[in-house]
Amino acid sequence: MIKEEKNTEKEPKAKSKTPIIEIKNLHKTFGKNNKILKGVNLTVNQGEDLVILGRSGSGKSVTIKCIVGLIEPDKGEIKVFDENVLNLSKSDLNEIRVRIGFLFQSGALYDSMSVRENLAFTLRKHKRDLAPEEIEAEVVEALDNVGLSDAINKMPSELSGGMQKRIGLARTLILKPEIILYDEPTTGLDTITSREISELILDIKHKRKTTSIIITHDMACAKLTADRIMVLKDGVIHAEGTYEELEKSEDEWVRSFFE
Repeated sequence: MIKEEKNTEKEPKAKSKTPIIEIKNLHKTFGKNNKILKGVNLTVNQGEDLVILGRSGSGKSVTIKCIVGLIEPDKGEIKVFDENVLNLSKSDLNEIRVRIGFLFQSGALYDSMSVRENLAFTLRKHKRDLAPEEIEAEVVEALDNVGLSDAINKMPSELSGGMQKRIGLARTLILKPEIILYDEPTTGLDTITSREISELILDIKHKRKTTSIIITHDMACAKLTADRIMVLKDGVIHAEGTYEELEKSEDEWVRSFFE
């Protein structure tokens, strides 16, 4: 189980060069003139953690929401598991979504449900053939994986921000996704809790062999988790490299993220 050990050292840069996510020429405009994405191109290889940096409003979250169909782009191509998700039927898209975990910035827990009910609801929605005792076992395991077994009967209002993020992550993990999309996983958390969440992201990658895109403003999180970093500027990918490479970039704007 994930909690058994904490390996906070990153593995070497992902050796696999098998693309699991490919985005080509992605465009999205809101309203008449608010052009957010102006031709985003990116590839994420299997087993890789890709961090996307950018100023607020640069389109980071819009990009990952397009991947799972929460936002429909104006044009472009998005291939996940070698399937063009923009051309899929609703049922086929839902099958893809089950293989993709999405950790929302807020954690997105249902306030009226206990922790147990939040996780069980997700299982019942996507795996209707599970018996009640199987659901309970999966819920307990998921909470154990994020170190919060004792929170099973708590309500979201009883949890700290960091605990809510962990429960949100447990709910994502319960479907055993192959890809996880993290939207600002450490926003609003103190330094110690932010590091704990970043370490948990690493643990999940090492144990589950997941592929991830991590949207963040937290440079400590980026340094700890990223195999590769892309920087969004003016609706396109402006720079790409490892943390160490971009930290030494000759581009003053890119380097400003690391100061």
